Amino acid sequence: MALPRVVAVAPASPAERAGLRPGDEIVTLAGRVPRDVIEWQMLADEADLELEVRRGGLDRSVEVAKAAGEPLGAEVHSALFDQVRTCDNHCEFCFIHQLPPGLRKSLYLKDDDYRLSFLYGNFTTLTRFTEADLERVVTEGLSPLNVSIHATDPEVRARMLRNRRGATSLRWLRALLDHGIEVHGQVVVCPGVNDGAVLDDTLIGVLDEYPELASLCVVPLGLSRWSDEANLRPHTAGEAAAVVDVVEEWQDVFLRLLGRRLAFAADEYYLVARRPFPPAEAYEGFAMHEDGIGMARTFEAELLGHAETPTGPQAGFFAWVDGAPAEGYRARREPVPAPAPVPVPVRLGSRPDTPVGILTGTYGAQVLGPLVDGFDRPEVRVIPVDNRFFGGNIGVTGLLVGNDLARVLSAEPEGHRYLLPDVCLSQGRFLDGTAPADLPRPVEIVPTDGIALRRALCLDRRTVGAGAVAS
Repeated sequence: MALPRVVAVAPASPAERAGLRPGDEIVTLAGRVPRDVIEWQMLADEADLELEVRRGGLDRSVEVAKAAGEPLGAEVHSALFDQVRTCDNHCEFCFIHQLPPGLRKSLYLKDDDYRLSFLYGNFTTLTRFTEADLERVVTEGLSPLNVSIHATDPEVRARMLRNRRGATSLRWLRALLDHGIEVHGQVVVCPGVNDGAVLDDTLIGVLDEYPELASLCVVPLGLSRWSDEANLRPHTAGEAAAVVDVVEEWQDVFLRLLGRRLAFAADEYYLVARRPFPPAEAYEGFAMHEDGIGMARTFEAELLGHAETPTGPQAGFFAWVDGAPAEGYRARREPVPAPAPVPVPVRLGSRPDTPVGILTGTYGAQVLGPLVDGFDRPEVRVIPVDNRFFGGNIGVTGLLVGNDLARVLSAEPEGHRYLLPDVCLSQGRFLDGTAPADLPRPVEIVPTDGIALRRALCLDRRTVGAGAVAS
C-alpha cells in the first residue's frame, strides 16, 4: 500500500505551522494508516493530531495543533492509498476496451470501486461489493453512490456483464437503499440486447424492486472504431426514438405512482432521434447532469442568462484518473493555467469585429447551432469537430483530442478567436497526449458551461435572442 504523499500545504494552515512540507509521506495519521482520502479526511477532522512522517528516508513524529473540524491544510497525491479495486466484468460495451493503443497507461485502468463512485461519480456494478463494504458505506455515510444496472433481469444482466455475479449483485443495491443510501442508477442501452421489451422489463423491475432510487439515467451505447465486438452497433434514429418513447411513458407511470419521474433519457437520444429536448422542469433538478442528462437545457439556461451559477461539475471523461483533486469530483477544481505559448486572449468587447469560432463535438454543435443563430452576431460561428480519433458514434465534446482539433483548425483562417471548452483537457492535456500549444491556431480555454461562454463572447440579454435548443 502506498503512503499518502503531501503535494501541497496551505499557507498559515495547521499543517504549515507544524512544519509539514510537500514530499512528506504520512506513515500514520492519528495512530492509523489511512486507506484512502475518505479515511484521511475523517481522521484529519479531529483536534490536535499526531502524525508519523517520513522525510528523506527518516521517520519523525509531528504534532499538529488544531481545532476539531478545522482543515488540516495538507493536500495528498491521490484519492486511494491502497490498491484500486479493479473490475472483473467483461462487458462487451465497456468503453475502456474500445480505447486505441498508445494512450497513457492510466486511461486503461478499469475500476469497480465504490469509493471512486462516492468521490468521483464513477459507476459501480457491485459485483465486487462485500458485507464489509456495506458496513463502511452505511457507517461513514458514503452517499450518494452511482450503480450500473443495465438490466434487472438476472440472466440478461449476467450476460451483459459477462460475469455470473451480475445475476445476484443487485442485492447490494437493495441493501444500500434499505439503509438510506442515496443511489443513482444507470442503464447503458445496447441495440438488440437490452432495448425494446428488455428495457421495458428493466423499468418495471426498478419500480417493483428499487423505487427508492434517486434517479435512473438511460444512456446509449458509445461505440468507437476500435471496438472488436461484432454484435454491437450504434442506435438508428428510429431505435433512439423508441427508447425516448419508452422512457417518457414510464416517466408518466413513475410520476403518478412515486410523485417523480425517476428515469431520464440522455440528451444524445434526443439528438439522434431528432426530437426536441424536454423542458428544463422535466429534469427535476438535473441530478444526473454529469451523465449527459439535461446538459443541453442547462447550457441553454446559462447561456441565455437564466441561471446565475453553472449546474454541476464539468469533470469530463477519465476525470478521476489524473484530472481531479484527491477529494473527489465534488471538490473545487482549480483551472489549469494555459501553456505559455498560448497568448492571452483578446476579449471580444474590445474588438467587436473579431470573428469567433466555438470548437465543439458534433453533438455539441447540434445544441449550440440554434443558440448561436439567435445571437444576431454574424461574426460568431460554431465549428463542429468530427472525432476521427475514436470514430464510431463518438460525438461528445469531452472526448475531442488534439489531433482532430489540429486537423480542423489547420483549415481555419488565422487571426480569429477560437474558443475551446476545458472539458477536453485533463491537467492541460488531451486524451491523445497533445496539448493546446500543439494546435496550429491559438485557442482560448474556457470553462464548459454557458455562463463562461457568455462572458467569453461578452453577451448580454439584449444581444441574445429567445432561441431554444433543438426545438
